[in-house]
Amino acid sequence: MSALLALAALLQAAPAAPAPTPADPVAADWRAIPDDELLVMTLAGDRRIVIRLAPRYAPVHIANVRRLAAAHWWDGTSVYRIQDNYVAQWGDVTEKKPLPTGVVANPPAEYDSPRYDAVTAMTRRDPYAAKSGHSADGWPVAGDGQRGWLAHCYGMVGVGRDMAPSTGSGAELYAVIGHAPRALDRNVALIGRVVEGMEYLSSLPRGTGTMGFYAPDQTPTPIVSIRLAGDLPAAARPRLEYRAADNARYARWIQGRENREPPFFMVPAGGADICNAMPPVRRVP
Repeated sequence: MSALLALAALLQAAPAAPAPTPADPVAADWRAIPDDELLVMTLAGDRRIVIRLAPRYAPVHIANVRRLAAAHWWDGTSVYRIQDNYVAQWGDVTEKKPLPTGVVANPPAEYDSPRYDAVTAMTRRDPYAAKSGHSADGWPVAGDGQRGWLAHCYGMVGVGRDMAPSTGSGAELYAVIGHAPRALDRNVALIGRVVEGMEYLSSLPRGTGTMGFYAPDQTPTPIVSIRLAGDLPAAARPRLEYRAADNARYARWIQGRENREPPFFMVPAGGADICNAMPPVRRVP
C-alpha cells in the first residue's frame, strides 16, 4: 500500500504538461515527405545526412540528382571543400568521372520560376527581395512580384557550377554552413535542404586552400554512398514530416519567430529574416 501511495504522490507532484498555444500544430499539420524526395548521404564513419529535395523548383536538376543516385555515381567521391561561414561542397574532386547516361550536362537555368507560391508573409521586407515567406509544403521562398525562388538559407543545398553559361549538372553539390549567402539567390539552382545530419557537414575541418578547397596536405571526407530513400531497405529509410504552412497556427508560429517573448526576450524585434524562420521538419513520432 505504501508503494501505491508513494506513486500517487509522485504523479500528483509531477508538473502538468504545458497548455497548447495558438501556434502549436495539430496532428493534421504534419505531412509525410515522400521517399523519392529524400536523398540519404552516408559519409565515412557511418555519418548520415538526409536532404529533402524540392523537385517543383528545379525539376531538371533534380531529375539529374535522382539519376546520379540511382547510378551510385557519388560512391567513392568526397566532400572536398569546406569554406568557413559559407559552404560544404562534394562530388568528384578530379572532375574526370563521366556522368551516367541520361544526365543533362547543362540543364536550363532553374534559378527562379514564373510563380511565387508562398502562403505566408514575413512582416518586414526582405533585403534581397520584395517579399518572402513559406510555401504550403514548407520551403523558404522569396519573390519580386513576378517571379519566385528558393532562398539561400542555412542548410539549403545548391548545384555547383562554373562560369555562365554553365548551370551545373547536379553532380557537384554544396550545403550552406554559415550565414545565409543570399547574394547567390537566382544565380545558382537550389535543389533542397539538409533536414538531418547537418552537424556532420558543418563540423568538418575547414579547407586551407583557395575558397576553402582542401589543400594537397588535407584529406577530403570520403562519401560511402548517396541513395534515394526509396532505394534503401524499408527499415533503413528516414521517415520525416514537414509542417504545413497553410493554416492560422503556422501564421502564429511565424509571429512568435518575429517577436520572441519574455522572460528571456525583453525587447521584441518586430520582424525576422526568412532564414531565421526555417520551416520545421521532424521525424515521424
